[in-house]
Amino acid sequence: MHTFAYARPATVAEALAILAEHGPDARVLAGGTDLVIRLRDGSLRPRVVVDIKRIAELGPGIRVADGRLVIAATTVMAEIAADERVRRDFTALAEAAAVVGSVQIRNRATLAGNVCNASPAADTAPSLLVYGAEVVAAGPAGVRRFPVDDLFVRSGVTTLAPAELVTAIELPIPAGRLGAAHARRTRRRGHDLASVTLAVAVDAAGVTRLAYGSVGPRPVLVVDESGVLADAAAPDAATAPAFERLFAAASPSPRSMRAGPEYRLAMLRVLGGRALRTAIARLAGE
Repeated sequence: MHTFAYARPATVAEALAILAEHGPDARVLAGGTDLVIRLRDGSLRPRVVVDIKRIAELGPGIRVADGRLVIAATTVMAEIAADERVRRDFTALAEAAAVVGSVQIRNRATLAGNVCNASPAADTAPSLLVYGAEVVAAGPAGVRRFPVDDLFVRSGVTTLAPAELVTAIELPIPAGRLGAAHARRTRRRGHDLASVTLAVAVDAAGVTRLAYGSVGPRPVLVVDESGVLADAAAPDAATAPAFERLFAAASPSPRSMRAGPEYRLAMLRVLGGRALRTAIARLAGE
């Protein structure tokens, strides 16, 4: 493993000062489930690793404030998957968090780290997208809040500045009824990365929000406001064109070892249909 300095700040201000000093040569350690692997294989060679686990301002914890569910930056997947508020109001996110890696990984991996890693296969990204989640980030210019959809650029790249630190992920609590579901396809059960990961949310007005990942350089959010997909009685002849429009941005890499492009595109449609039916049933209270 490459030699690096280790810093353990006690406050967000201290962490930001270290990040500002070292810029792209600094890496943040929260859960470490991705970072430690890359440190060991040498694909990352930072000069300093900034451990934020002891910063009280960053949690861990889940709370409700101003009509939003606030998930602190150091909150782990196991806590998210078990939280009753998440399970009730953000079912797809609870389902996604429950399948991230293994039990050991879920007890270490954080939601903030999962999105900041910017993997196209991140299990939680589609659910956060369909729920309209926002990222809260602190930096030298202060705190800014922006949609999680604006965070992703491509694999491993986000819009965060080198001196910015994500402090929380916030989800607006739905004002009305909402049915949602998460689905994914892997080569085997357990901690395997998804060949396709997907989430669907349907509201009482017939609007369908669908997000998918692992089939392109970043997760994609698409919306259908026609009401066709949300109609459980709609024939395949009506829903098929709508699905084709929503999946038009899918562009799986032909170089992936997990699955070929044709298989991923086929499974994207299969999983989309399954998740949509589950979301509609949940909206109806079934």
